[in-house]
Amino acid sequence: MSILVDRNTRVICQGITGAAGAFHTKACLEYGTQMVGGVVPNKGGMTDPNGLPIFNTCDEAVQATAATATMIFVPPAFASDAILEAADAGIELIVCITEGIPVLDMVRVRRVLDAHYRGVRLIGPNCPGIITPGQCKIGIMPGYIHKSAEQSETRRAVGIISRSGTLTYEAVWQTANLGIGQTTCIGIGGDPVRGMNFIDCLALYNTDPETDGVLLIGEIGGSDEEQAATFIQKHVNKPVVAFIAGRTAPPGRRMGHAGAIISGGEGGAEAKIQKLEEAGCVIAQSPADLGTTMARALKLA
Repeated sequence: MSILVDRNTRVICQGITGAAGAFHTKACLEYGTQMVGGVVPNKGGMTDPNGLPIFNTCDEAVQATAATATMIFVPPAFASDAILEAADAGIELIVCITEGIPVLDMVRVRRVLDAHYRGVRLIGPNCPGIITPGQCKIGIMPGYIHKSAEQSETRRAVGIISRSGTLTYEAVWQTANLGIGQTTCIGIGGDPVRGMNFIDCLALYNTDPETDGVLLIGEIGGSDEEQAATFIQKHVNKPVVAFIAGRTAPPGRRMGHAGAIISGGEGGAEAKIQKLEEAGCVIAQSPADLGTTMARALKLA
């Protein structure tokens, strides 16, 4: 099984005629994703180079294509409105790849989503997206490195959640090379205000019968990992491997993502690691150990 997306997911791209939107729409199509159209204001009635129809609004796109998910490559100044437009059109899963969205814009988005669109799931912004190997890719991930349980030597598969796009790919590559597949991989993004968090994903993985374990990749900054540790201790009954990036970051200096900053004595790597260890997680000490630690947690090594 998988979580959130599968071969039946119908996807549109907001910003399909931009350079990034066009490139990644083509890549998603080639992977096998059901890309069914795009949205660009004032370009309704046209088609993109792949022959996909373009609509002026998300509502028009949903009515014509029955899309259930969207991939957003809209410029930062307009991306928050694009998220809310998709939610208003009834789209269930919104994947916002755009980075650089003002924090106050995302505060407004979260307030509106939480108040009026509780059934809508948002991944991102500033994220690589989501992929269920062999079925559906929404975002910028290199599809060829991912493997399903059926494609893996061990016939085992794990869920991967990460605040870091690059480390998501590293975790996928290492697990796949060790014969471990992935059910669904989610890059939740590194911005301080975003959609789905670790707990949202953990709850879904925990009830998926084909997810044998979870690999959680966090960063310094914020308290998401500590909250995830509490949830894991109380509710998760599968092996969880965790890695925290930024252990050597000096306090007060942002490292990479907007949300990766230690301030006011909170958000440090050691405190996160301690909480995750107390919750029963197996800690990977280095990015090079993600796969081997996962294999050990699954008792495959």
